[in-house]
Order: sequence, then C-alpha cells, then structure tokens
Amino acid sequence: MSENQGGLYAVIPAGGSGTRLWPLSRAGHPKFLHPLTGTDASLLQATVDRLLPMTSADRIFVVTGVAHAAAVSRQLTAVPEENILVEPSPRDSCAAIALAAAVIARRDPEAVMGSFAADHLIADGDRFITVIEQAMSGARQGLLMTLGITPTRPETGYGYVQCGGEVGGGPVLAVEEFKEKPSYEVAEGYVKSGNYLWNAGMFVWRVDVFLAELARQQPQLHAGIARIAQAWDSPAREDVLGEVWPTLPRISVDYAVMEGAAANGKVGTVPGDFGWNDVGDFHTLGEVLAADAAGNVVVGADPGAQANVMLRETDNLVVVPSSGRLVAALGIRDLIIVDTPDAVLVLPRDRAQEVKSIVDELKSKGELSYI
Repeated sequence: MSENQGGLYAVIPAGGSGTRLWPLSRAGHPKFLHPLTGTDASLLQATVDRLLPMTSADRIFVVTGVAHAAAVSRQLTAVPEENILVEPSPRDSCAAIALAAAVIARRDPEAVMGSFAADHLIADGDRFITVIEQAMSGARQGLLMTLGITPTRPETGYGYVQCGGEVGGGPVLAVEEFKEKPSYEVAEGYVKSGNYLWNAGMFVWRVDVFLAELARQQPQLHAGIARIAQAWDSPAREDVLGEVWPTLPRISVDYAVMEGAAANGKVGTVPGDFGWNDVGDFHTLGEVLAADAAGNVVVGADPGAQANVMLRETDNLVVVPSSGRLVAALGIRDLIIVDTPDAVLVLPRDRAQEVKSIVDELKSKGELSYI
C-alpha cells in the first residue's frame, strides 16, 4: 500500500507482567515474550505475524519498557530498531499509545493507526484482517474505532461497549458508552440484549483525530507528548523524554480519551468474531490450546515439554513444565500445575484468576526475586 492509500500503521503496546500467569510470567520475562500459542512463536511474534498481511515491518511500532527492549528487538528481527519505542517507566496505556501516535504523525500526519495488544490470541487471522479493514473505513471517516468482540458468554472479567445504530451504512456501529466490568447478572443482561460487545482494548483511528481528541480531553498529557515527539529525531530526545515522561498522567486510553469521545458521538465499533482470547490466566490458556482425550493440556511447543510430563488417570489439568524436571500427576482433575526453576504453583482451575493475589503478597513481603 502506498502512503496516499492510507495503509495501516500498527502499534503494539508491550507492557505489564501478566501476574495471573505467575510464576511462568515474570516482570523480567512477561507473558508476551513466551511461546503460549501452541507453536514456537511468542505471543508478541504471533501478533506481528498476524498484522503483516495488512502492513509492512517498517510500519510496525512496539512500545515497551527499558527492561524488555532488548528481548523485543531480538524477537522481532524484521521490525526496524527505531520503531521500538522505549518508555522510561510505565505510565499506563494512554501515554504509550499517544507517544506512538505522535511519532507516526511526524512521518504521515493523516496516517491510520491501529493499536493491538502484544499478548492476545486470535484463532481466525483472515476474519481478523476483514474486521480491521472495516474499522479502517470508519477511521477514515474521522471516528475513533474500537474493535468489539461478539460475546460468547456472560463474562465478568471484561469491560463492554454499548452499541447504537449504524454509522454510514456499513458494518460500523456507534458506541454509546463504555461499561466497566459487570456483575454476572448485569453481564447476562448485556449478552441477551445483543447491544453489547466485549471491549478488547484494540483501537483503529487517524492519528490526527486521536491527537486532537487527546488535546481536548487531556491537555497536559498532549502537551507533554507533543514536546517529546518534537525532539524525537534530534539529539535532545533522551533529555526531553527523561524530563517530561515522569510528569505524564498515569491513565488508560479508555478513561483518558475513549469514554469522553463516546459521550461526544466520536467512537465507532465493528463487531468481531475471530476467536479472540486475551490469555488472561492458566484456565483460559487451557481452553484455547490443544488438549488430550481427557482434557489435559501441556503448555509448551517443543516435544521436550511433553516428554517432561507423566499423567495417569487425570482429567482437565493444565500443566506448565518449564523447569526441565519431570512433572508427574496421578488421580487428580481440574487443577493447574506450573513448575518453574524457582517456584511451583498448584491450584484449582476455577480459581485461576486469584493467582495475582499471590504476586501481591510476595510484593508486600518484599520477596521481589520471585516476581
């Protein structure tokens, strides 16, 4: 695609440590760097591979932290090093996405940009591309587009978007409101009504439209990002970044921009049903990876991982063997077993969301070597 056809610039925010996947995912080696896709590709590499049919490697940008920049660069050999934007400290998603938007705007002021999480799984890549192309048409009309996922169940772990009528006669729907994670009863009502989609945290917009909306709603954040972007291609970059970045508000892009923009009629969505999964915890991972006849899932692409596991009369286990030791289980069901060189985790599958509380407790006790 040539510049004037408005091809996609893809931004991948790669932050966070995936605490619900502890002890596999750690601050120093977070989940997006792991091969949890059922192949040798890490989640981050799979994200880039999925986007390449719509763009080119020189239009892919990754925003990541200082601790992960080298690993990201090693995993993404096709992406130019200058496209790996390193944030000095985590300031939540709005600052990260705004920095990428401002850097892209310097190169192509009316570029259409998409933001895609580094750690999601997508089952149907072709359908995903179709939905992104639909979202790009909404973005070219000046809407801030969010990708909504058609709900398959009343899920309390996701936010929702409330949809209105069609915009411009295509598949684009107006977004009336962003909704917080609901109770089960409220989620049931959302799904039954057919007017609500899961908020997957994937966005498509023109950079000029997004930056104008950022300036309207978050003038301080916008001013700071504009200063950094101005110095980006100059020797002053590091000094300006070091001075301005810590002053930026720590806020998510949903709160900072999208909720207010929706209230102003500036947000659209396209429903997606491309087999999306955010790999939020080990139970979810067990649902999306291939299982044996008894429902057991061994996480690990290489045959060596499978060889390190011995299961007898077990059902619906999720086993993560990443220590090199043999993991043997007998006569148990519905459990998660994670074995790493310095920590072992065992818990029921239906409590997978609670792993974060163990990480929180380790933090409070100062046991930082395990995090």
